[in-house]
Amino acid sequence: MGKNVIVAQSGGPSPVINNSLRGIIEACRMFPDRFGSLYAGWHGIEGVLKEELLDLSAQPEEEISLLRTTPAAGSIGTCRYKLKDNQKEDFERVIEVFRTHDIGYFFYIGGNDSQHTAYKVSELAAERGLEIVATGVPKTIDNDVGDSEFRLIDHTPGYGSVARYWSHIIQNANEENLGSSPADPVLVIQAMGRKIGFIPAAARLADPDRKMPLQIYLTESGVTLEQLADNVNDQLKQDGRCIVVVSEGFDVGEIGEVKDAFGHTSFGSSKVSVYQSIVNYLNSNHLKVRGAARGQVMGTDQRDTMIYASTVDLEEAYRVGQKAVEIALNEGNGWMSTILREPGFIYNVRYDKVALEKVALSERFFPADWITPGGTDVTNDFVRYAMPLIGEDWVSVPMIGGIQRFARLLPLFAKKRLPAYVPQAYL
Repeated sequence: MGKNVIVAQSGGPSPVINNSLRGIIEACRMFPDRFGSLYAGWHGIEGVLKEELLDLSAQPEEEISLLRTTPAAGSIGTCRYKLKDNQKEDFERVIEVFRTHDIGYFFYIGGNDSQHTAYKVSELAAERGLEIVATGVPKTIDNDVGDSEFRLIDHTPGYGSVARYWSHIIQNANEENLGSSPADPVLVIQAMGRKIGFIPAAARLADPDRKMPLQIYLTESGVTLEQLADNVNDQLKQDGRCIVVVSEGFDVGEIGEVKDAFGHTSFGSSKVSVYQSIVNYLNSNHLKVRGAARGQVMGTDQRDTMIYASTVDLEEAYRVGQKAVEIALNEGNGWMSTILREPGFIYNVRYDKVALEKVALSERFFPADWITPGGTDVTNDFVRYAMPLIGEDWVSVPMIGGIQRFARLLPLFAKKRLPAYVPQAYL
């Protein structure tokens, strides 16, 4: 019997995150001589700290299979708890839990901060001479892990599905705006993306031939609110209507920001939304036509709705989970599984590894040359990059009595053997 395994996930969920989990579980089960019992940290690293370890080995095969089309993070939970370098007690607790439960492998699914946690665990294990292999598995709908040259990772699982979501939502919104434009000529839609514009940019995938009166404003666009209003009015003169997609990080001034546990602005919890600020500004004598601007913010449905998931994204999320297990077996401690695009006009990827040290707390930037002059759109280079990620068909979601059938893991937990512990950040 091999060493036991803990898998956990952190940060915001995605439509395909559970398929990476399934990839890890099913790959580990192929090597019973190397992997013992499989556990999940219930709600990420917080579950590890609290010794709340869901027994994945005891789960029915059917439920594990259903993880493929189960969105978001309800299966094993996620968290926004960050292990900071000065939280020595937390790190000691993680090691204590690992020792107590004979853990030899730790897989952490997540974005920049999660890869930092995996890196710190791998570093600590190496320092202590412990037989613990820590491996990262990439996940983020923002597509901001890695480098801006796409050498460490081409794209993260989760992004392709959110890009597909936006390509469809904007098509639908265009039908609405086309029909109601005499009364509501301007529709402002806010997209996720605090610092990086990959999500709002995906709106262009709805209209690659550029026939819609669509304007896209990334955080990086460098456009002021006054310039945005001028651009909208120019579009109204030409087409009589305008659809504006704006990043939640677009600068409209003070919005009563609220920070999350990672120190990032939580726009969904802030007092005023970006889109509402723009709508208010346009409707305060800045709209040069009859009618009014209306707006909406697309919320968590873009990361928890399976029906919009990309079939390409589902496949890649699974494979990158499998690859993490292969890396843990053959390469040892301190790596993250990654997706790299092969050269050529036919879309194809390979799965490889990258040192956790290189991706821990990394931050990708949206390429400046993918933003059009004037900052109102993205270029065809972005379209060529993103279009293959959204897939060409619908996901088939199991249904029972008209209701989606998602995985429901049994609440079977490993017996706690350690004294109760309060994570440091709680204090």
